Amino acid sequence: MTAITTGATSATERSQAEPTVASVWHNVAGRPVTDELLEWPPDLFAFVYMVLERSQAYRFAFSPPNGAEWPPRRVENWSKTVEETGRQWGVWVEHRSGPVPRLLAEAWKTLRERAAMPLDDLARGDDWGICEALLTLHTLGDEACAGLGLPVRASGGAGCGYRARGGELLARTGSMARVPTQSLRVLPKARTAPSGTFLASLARYACVVRPGVEVRWYKAPVRHAGTDLRADFASLLLLPWPLRVRESDFRPVPGSVQRMAKEPYGFFEFSPSEPLDLDLISRVIVAAKEEAESVDVVLLPEAAVDESDVEDLEALLESHGVAMLTTGVRQHVADPGRFPRSWVHIGVNPSLEKGGSSCTAGDEQWFHWRQMKHHRWSLDEGQVFQYHLGGALHPNVRWWEAMEVPRKGLGILELGEEITIVAVVCEDLANLDDVSEILRAVGPTLVVPLLLDGPQLSSRWAARYAGVLADNPGSAVCTLTSFGMVQRCRPHDRDASPVVALWKDPTRGTREIPLEAGAQAILLTSCGERGTRRSADGRWPTDNATNWFDVSIFQVRASSAGAWSPSSRPSPRKPPLLGVEELTVLTSLAQSVAVLMSRSPERAEELLADAGAGAPWRAEFGIPDPSPNLSLAVDSMVRTIRAAGEPGGAPMFEALLTAVKDRLAESEPDLSDAMGLDRLAHQVLRASLEQNRFRSSQASL
Repeated sequence: MTAITTGATSATERSQAEPTVASVWHNVAGRPVTDELLEWPPDLFAFVYMVLERSQAYRFAFSPPNGAEWPPRRVENWSKTVEETGRQWGVWVEHRSGPVPRLLAEAWKTLRERAAMPLDDLARGDDWGICEALLTLHTLGDEACAGLGLPVRASGGAGCGYRARGGELLARTGSMARVPTQSLRVLPKARTAPSGTFLASLARYACVVRPGVEVRWYKAPVRHAGTDLRADFASLLLLPWPLRVRESDFRPVPGSVQRMAKEPYGFFEFSPSEPLDLDLISRVIVAAKEEAESVDVVLLPEAAVDESDVEDLEALLESHGVAMLTTGVRQHVADPGRFPRSWVHIGVNPSLEKGGSSCTAGDEQWFHWRQMKHHRWSLDEGQVFQYHLGGALHPNVRWWEAMEVPRKGLGILELGEEITIVAVVCEDLANLDDVSEILRAVGPTLVVPLLLDGPQLSSRWAARYAGVLADNPGSAVCTLTSFGMVQRCRPHDRDASPVVALWKDPTRGTREIPLEAGAQAILLTSCGERGTRRSADGRWPTDNATNWFDVSIFQVRASSAGAWSPSSRPSPRKPPLLGVEELTVLTSLAQSVAVLMSRSPERAEELLADAGAGAPWRAEFGIPDPSPNLSLAVDSMVRTIRAAGEPGGAPMFEALLTAVKDRLAESEPDLSDAMGLDRLAHQVLRASLEQNRFRSSQASL
């Protein structure tokens, strides 16, 4: 293995030396440039990205120096060649036998030979050889990341083991690279802006984001059962609650006003006096299901639910077959010296299925996680008047929300339809900070900003920032606020607007969504379609992404039937058999198994064995062995794969899918832990197999 030295012998000399190609990597990763970078494409992608960014040599992909050309004409059929080389690289990584692909080896050799080049020299473009090598390695690294964290429709059976390892690395660390996350993260990329002359537009499968935000990538294979077009639909019930907000719901924190002489400020609490009406929610869901047969996702705005109500709310939703909950949650603390926290709560039904039948809630908690709110709401004089709060909050004081400010974090959820969803709170949509940079880099399929705001009109701030994400990178955005706040928002005594939500996507544009008189909720049906994934480095576009758009809106008025009583839920509920991180790992493995079953079924057991405890790559990556429960779930998959095989042969895709469905039909929801893990493994595997079948059928259209 060959190391490239930076020419510096001490930390002091390195800091004083002119930055070079090699020193960029040493400063970021603390390691020299060696052939070890070839062993994991996201690492090499990160290295090349940082060099191109700091030297701004990426601009040569758009405007090569005189006498140069990009993409290189000497490489016949550039787009197809780099795609195939990226796939070959993934296969090589999995086994590390034989030489690396030729185009990769050539570009890497050029980079090694010129690794001591100062960045200023690289920025001038006088040496086109290293510029071409860097751009080539960036393209190859991006292609090798295809399907590594986020499945894509073009992923084949080759390199499935490599992609499974990458999926677990992403789940455990929040990055596909082995570089410490304190330095950078490499994340999957869901979409690239259709136009642009910046570095991020050169990639379509991976992106590099700076440290500062704790990013977690979760997988939950929630989808409709089956492989027909209905699998790409989702019904979202928007509950713009509280439906009434009183002035007295805003309370100044006693003794908090300071600096009275100049620009005084103080702290306020938002604590709605109306409790969460679970009975009304139940009757609303009954009415919504009369329209759409099922409710898949329930959304509530920022601070809509008290922390103590979350478990009852999830039990209620489970009884109606709702698959997912996303809501703002407020906290109460007994210690007068501490401020409470506020967060987005994301909960996933243990059934992992949209359109599930109504049933009595089980005894297992939902999968859930928190995304903390990390900025305070500030009410100035104009907002105090706009929301008519002057009787509670003096307008000459700037009022800050009384909440603890934690470290920044962002959770990205990948669902079964190959869509990615991010829920953010209020200022995360508007502030051009680290969180918004990650949103633009990853390009989630759907961004859901939960607000405590006025009407969601196309002329207001939320629509403007939603438009930015819809244009670049092309995400759909659905904002939601409280109807009570919308009714309080009457600037200059104008009439209140009923618009509580706004949908914006690149396909159908902007839609204001009002809550009509007599309605308590809105049922929004959304749909997925194949989308085009682009890059500005000369590769041909490919239709292996997913776009999401709205197709219908229905005003929901509560039914007279469907009353709910908290006494009907079991208590206490058992914690999930797997945490969300382990559910993500299990889903990554099932996705790889599903691909192998349609391409190379004989390798499925080998892949699952590689995921087991003691696998050599775990020590190399610093990844712990799976927990006993995760190991049992994987073993359950192995047994079913073996049982579905022909005598003396490998199991086929259809035989395995049938066997998985049969096992699920025979099992009961409330089981022992061992049987519960068996059922969970088969739920995850069925979703992955059916999604693979659906993806294949769509690719043939």
